[in-house]
Amino acid sequence: MSLAREIRRRFRAALVPLVTTGVTVYFGYHLVQGDYGLVSWLALNHEIEETKATLAVVSAERARLENRVSLLRPESLDRDMIDERARVILGYGDDHDVVILTPP
Repeated sequence: MSLAREIRRRFRAALVPLVTTGVTVYFGYHLVQGDYGLVSWLALNHEIEETKATLAVVSAERARLENRVSLLRPESLDRDMIDERARVILGYGDDHDVVILTPP
C-alpha cells in the first residue's frame, strides 16, 4: 500500500505544474498561431502596406485623369486637347503627322 500511496502523492504534487504548463503552452501557441496571433498580425500589416501602395498608384492615376477631364470642360477649353481627342475619335491626322502602325 505504501507504493500506491507514494505514487498518488507524487501525482498530486506534479498535477498543478503539469496543468499550468499545459495551459501556458496552449495560450502561447495561440498567441503566435491563432486567428489574432502574431503571424496573422504580421500578414495583415503586410497587406495594409500593399494596399497603401496600390492606393498611391490609383490616386495618381485619378489625379492625372481629373486633370485631363478638366482640360475638356467648357470653362477651360484647351485647343490642343480638343485637337488630340478629335484626331483619336475621328481617326484624322495632320499632313505633318508621322503614323506608326503597330500589329494588333
